[in-house]
Amino acid sequence: MRAARFHRQGDIRIEDIPEPSVLPGTVKIRVEWCGICGTDLHEYLDGPVFCPPPGEPHPMTGESSPVVLGHEFAGTVADVGAWVDDLSLGERVVVEPRIVCRTCPPCLAGHHNSCRQAATIGLAGGGGGLAEYIVVERDLVFPIGDMPAEVGALIEPLAVAYHAVGRAECAPGARAAVFGAGPIGLLIVTVLKATGAGHISVVEPSAARRQLARDAGADLVVDPGGEDVDERIRESTGGGGVEVAFECAGADSVLAGCISAVKARGTVVNVAIRAHPATLDMLPLVLKEVQLVGTVCYAGDHQPVIDLLREGKLPVEQFITKRIDLEDLVAEGFQTLLNGTGDQVKILVRP
Repeated sequence: MRAARFHRQGDIRIEDIPEPSVLPGTVKIRVEWCGICGTDLHEYLDGPVFCPPPGEPHPMTGESSPVVLGHEFAGTVADVGAWVDDLSLGERVVVEPRIVCRTCPPCLAGHHNSCRQAATIGLAGGGGGLAEYIVVERDLVFPIGDMPAEVGALIEPLAVAYHAVGRAECAPGARAAVFGAGPIGLLIVTVLKATGAGHISVVEPSAARRQLARDAGADLVVDPGGEDVDERIRESTGGGGVEVAFECAGADSVLAGCISAVKARGTVVNVAIRAHPATLDMLPLVLKEVQLVGTVCYAGDHQPVIDLLREGKLPVEQFITKRIDLEDLVAEGFQTLLNGTGDQVKILVRP
């Protein structure tokens, strides 16, 4: 079968590799669509980051680079292994692409997203969505009924956004600010709207993405290059600041801006993954008693997202801005995202 494999920094190849077969307790999926994630771009630019380097197998998958990429995907059941009797051939499904040890303290506490040895399928081995087929454990598979596969390919990043909003513990009617209207930032806006936020501000330098934030339901959209962010947010919230701010840009100045935007005893959720250590003046955080919260991936968030999609509460089709074939992954996918002006949000790939 054809698959996109990460070899090393700047080196992703479309190659012929053996088609996987089912084992007991597993499901074989024919991938219909797979999204390109910012993490994939990090691997391409700076990797290996999460991909295991050549000759250094990941402890959970036993694989090292080259590995198949892609973890935001939807497809149909092509085969099932022994002991799997609750899925039908042709049924449309998505996957929670995490492999965890199940024995470390975070796993035993139900926080498997913080597993000490966690592997992400499509980064650390275990196959990937940028291939024609993938085989995964049954407990990672979620049926989505007649939901379009293109929408299904957004469930994984939606689960990231849903988990981040959950970490903020937003009360109904809370005021929130989202710094960075990239794919996850825009999905956080969508989840905030669906879960009852009272007022949503978005801070984003790209004009194209500011418009997408408006379309997603943001009440206030601020251009940090030409406006005073603190002043605009204070004006829109009656002077007190927001209850919660989400850092979705991965920049030190943006993290500081989040701390400035929240009211006393507000919460800042750091969503962005950074390739380098952050530097932060802690005094403003201390003086306002701000809570700084981390969030990573998801833990039990896929099914709630699927339920919200089925209820029509998460309109996300507008975030699919381009569809390409696997052979065009680098030229029309990665390079378009890296060299673009912000008009592209989620590029989907058909293996």
